[in-house]
Amino acid sequence: MTIRYFIGVDVSKATLDWAVFDGKTTVFQTQSVNSPAAIRTTVKLMKALPGFTVADSVCCLEHTGIYSTHILSSLYRLRLPIWLESSLQIKKAGGLQRGKSDAIDARRIAEYAFRFQDQMCLWQPPRPVLQKLAALSALRQRLLRVRHQLQQPINEQQGFVEKSLQKQLTKDCQVSLKAINADLANAEKQINELIQSDDRLKELFGWITSVPGVGDAIATEVLVATCIG
Repeated sequence: MTIRYFIGVDVSKATLDWAVFDGKTTVFQTQSVNSPAAIRTTVKLMKALPGFTVADSVCCLEHTGIYSTHILSSLYRLRLPIWLESSLQIKKAGGLQRGKSDAIDARRIAEYAFRFQDQMCLWQPPRPVLQKLAALSALRQRLLRVRHQLQQPINEQQGFVEKSLQKQLTKDCQVSLKAINADLANAEKQINELIQSDDRLKELFGWITSVPGVGDAIATEVLVATCIG
């Protein structure tokens, strides 16, 4: 795959900063709103560059979680090759550099893609079942954190506050903890049903949980982190 244009995108919640590098210099730079319509408009502008084709270009961006949803889905529909790279990897490759802004970061991402094009790994969207599994797993993690935030102070106060006050504080949290535990149980049920409904995930889940000491929660996280198809 011969690449003529290396597109770097710095992603934030509200905006996207774009930079196009041709191997020698930045030939195009702009900022757009982080929305499907704005992304399509920006790609249309880039297509006006001399000899630009999606087949001879690659768009590199960092993992930014949910903020990358629009650009990943939009670029994939436009058939523009996508390289989703670790932010830590890009920072390590750049070394110590002066100056930082979204526009500068976009140029650095584009230059990174040019320098390390031999290590390029194109992104493919995960199957819908994996997207749902990832969302449910993230929900479970949030519920566990909230439960811990409520429960830990109560446990730590044991023996350090007056007994009647400790009893009252514990009682005040019981309704919330009960609701969180119910939501947590529901999320875990949905995760289990989802895995069992998919032959490939069910098989992998069985292999992972066959390892001594590996439980359902860890196995689910492994599936989310490693399965791409």
